[in-house]
Amino acid sequence: MVLREELERRELELLSPYAAKAAESGGRLIEEEPDDFRTIYQRDRDRIIHCKAFRRLMHKTQVFMAPEGDHFSTRLTHTLEVSQIARTISRALNLNEDLTEAIAMGHDLGHTPFGHAGERFLNEIHPGGFSHNLQSLRVVDELEKRRNGKPMNLSMEVRDGIVNHSGPNKPYTMEGAVVRISDRIAYINHDIDDAIRAGIISQSVLPKDCLDVLGHSHGERINNLVMDIVRCSDGQREIVQSAVMGQYMNKLRDFMFEAVYFNPLVKENEEQNKIGSLIKGLYDYYLSHPEELPADERLQLDMDSTAEVVKDYIAGMTDRYAINAYENLFIPKAWSKN
Repeated sequence: MVLREELERRELELLSPYAAKAAESGGRLIEEEPDDFRTIYQRDRDRIIHCKAFRRLMHKTQVFMAPEGDHFSTRLTHTLEVSQIARTISRALNLNEDLTEAIAMGHDLGHTPFGHAGERFLNEIHPGGFSHNLQSLRVVDELEKRRNGKPMNLSMEVRDGIVNHSGPNKPYTMEGAVVRISDRIAYINHDIDDAIRAGIISQSVLPKDCLDVLGHSHGERINNLVMDIVRCSDGQREIVQSAVMGQYMNKLRDFMFEAVYFNPLVKENEEQNKIGSLIKGLYDYYLSHPEELPADERLQLDMDSTAEVVKDYIAGMTDRYAINAYENLFIPKAWSKN
């Protein structure tokens, strides 16, 4: 039998001096009795995986909305890929793999339906804007607490890694920094695969100089980027890339924004205007009719503004739930006496 104290002792003895140690965690917002067998970061990972927001990721768009085919990425497959890449880097650098995994599993919990298109439209109409990383922190701090009847109450290190996995601020742990760069590695590469599968681009139009440096296949690029990060970060207090690999990864990312994310064909296929009308229609309707929000959401009205509650409700929807909600509110049904 391996007790929590033994796991914490092993971390203190064996992990890198730059790794976050469970025994030295900044703790939780609400103090709790420690678990007999799991460290604080292991418990955080388990709480995230078992929460409802995590389950909904499987039905949330990554880039292509409701694509025809079984092999396009979703928020859930993206999350798993980020976790795998981040754990590999953390293991090689002798960092805290449990903390890394917990941050990776929770980093996208606040994403809207319809991917970045949904986020953009919600940002445009909600007072104060909308950011998925801030919403992810709100999910673990507030929303799941109210839906589950008790707070998730995650550790400070996991919360920091979630809210700072993107945006201007950097995580204060090495593990959080690992997830931040793993997120970028994952989405650049699986979005290339999805765009080729969708016929938006072909392998031949990818920048040849980027492929010559990073690799000509999905696996080669991820392996080369991971190996470069491990070699450059070994023994360092921060996660870094070589100048060459960083330059060409950023160039490939810029290419994806121009050729895929902002491609008019992608926008037409995703039916951007319809997404905007759907998000705005739901937002305006529930803002005017808060009494028609689900019971769990109405409980929040005692604590937050109507606009904040409506924003939370829409952000938490899956693609298909949002479509069904819109249809039920705005699409006429055939008359039936039953």
